[in-house]
Amino acid sequence: MSRYDSRSGDPTSYRDRRSDSGFGGSTGYGGSVRSSSSKISYDGTESPRKLDLEGLTPFEKNFYVESPSVAAMSDKEVEEYRQRREITVEGRDVPKPVKSFRDVGFPDYVLQEIAKAGFVEPTPIQAQGWPMALKGRDLIGIAETGSGKTLAYLLPAIVHVNAQPILALGDGPIVLVLAPTRELAVQIQNETTKFGASSKIKNTCIYGGVPKGPQVRDLQKGVEIVIATPGRLIDMLESHHTNLRRVTYLVLDEADRMLDMGFEPQIRKIISQIRPDRQTLYWSATWPKEVEQLARQFLYNPYKVIIGSSDLKANHAIRQLVDIVSENQKYNKLVKLLEDVMDGSRILIFMDTKKGCDHITRQLRMDGWPALSIHGDKSQAERDWVLSEFKAGKSPIMTATDVAARGLDVKDVKCVINYDFPGSLEDYVHRIGRTGRAGAKGTAYTFFTAANARFAKELISILEEAGQKVSPELAAMGRGAPPPPSGHGGFRDRGRGYGGGRSWS
Repeated sequence: MSRYDSRSGDPTSYRDRRSDSGFGGSTGYGGSVRSSSSKISYDGTESPRKLDLEGLTPFEKNFYVESPSVAAMSDKEVEEYRQRREITVEGRDVPKPVKSFRDVGFPDYVLQEIAKAGFVEPTPIQAQGWPMALKGRDLIGIAETGSGKTLAYLLPAIVHVNAQPILALGDGPIVLVLAPTRELAVQIQNETTKFGASSKIKNTCIYGGVPKGPQVRDLQKGVEIVIATPGRLIDMLESHHTNLRRVTYLVLDEADRMLDMGFEPQIRKIISQIRPDRQTLYWSATWPKEVEQLARQFLYNPYKVIIGSSDLKANHAIRQLVDIVSENQKYNKLVKLLEDVMDGSRILIFMDTKKGCDHITRQLRMDGWPALSIHGDKSQAERDWVLSEFKAGKSPIMTATDVAARGLDVKDVKCVINYDFPGSLEDYVHRIGRTGRAGAKGTAYTFFTAANARFAKELISILEEAGQKVSPELAAMGRGAPPPPSGHGGFRDRGRGYGGGRSWS
């Protein structure tokens, strides 16, 4: 039996443990948790308000036992491994990375699921993130989308749940995962179900746009893991359908996106209801000041792991092509591009507005292209149907607003097309990150107009960092020159013809 399979024994066996433990998680303590915004701050200094842990039952959160093969790694070997996999770490007593799934000591049922999924070795964020998370410390993870971060926090969450007392009637979840969008929340739930089923861990997904009834029933029956968008979770808390008194493992996934979407007040409200000695894992693809400030308030003495650079950069597995166009050229250029690249593979086209999304989708369908659209005004049922058609390849072209840009995990997206350039370079990186996932190659095409000129300099930096060619027209715009006359440029002008004629009518 694995050292983590403790739930099969006495469910209260962890109540008296003290080593590197927190305080809480009991089914019976009354009252609310004092505001956990008083958690000891990021740099290790204690905030003015002392943590109030009185009456809270201890809980176990340090499960990591270093394997002999990891322990045998010399400092030089550790350094070489981190350099090779572009892992940068910060914090005190940072554990060595693991090189194989067996080194982590996961239970056999988890290892079986990993093998079934066809994973060969841990991704960089998993290799370093798993030992950190299993040690029970707070963790900041900075990694690009498609890096395997979901399993980096999910598998330690399953271990954490299995070590806690069984849920009693009226108990809320033990693990809470906050996500910015419904689509990302549902994808996290799919992974949770896959890897948690064998240990009978129950989960539910809480998000808006659908009837509350089934979600309320799940919460009332009792679930160990809740994946939620902030707005609907607050609704459930205020309606007393659940509580956060037992949450000892908190995950904020895509924290940068949640702040972009204006969720900071909701995040603060939710965290204020969670015990202050919880373990918090804070994930972000970028590290702007706002994200760092929030981390400083809610994390104590965290580890920090960065994969690649914390500077904004694109996935190097994605070929990026930028075409300088005028607004009225876009649709014809899009059709020409689709004729070049369409071979039945999935193509994701991003627009700025819901109206534009619907308009271009209608036009494509009238011209015989198998396109559907997804955006925030669609009902959840319609969004789910569009996604399933896209994933199945029945409708291989999907137009989308940025609601789908983050967290959308669809295998084999051949290319991303930025029909409209996004409002920030962060969104550009996340949009194109929908292709080239999990080690695959991908291509991103971007239409760039005079109205986007203010982004030219930063876009050039991202292209150059990824080893991509910068066209003379874009380079000129980056220096402040006016855009070239309409009709100049084009993806094909760079000697990149893509065969495979149109196979749809």
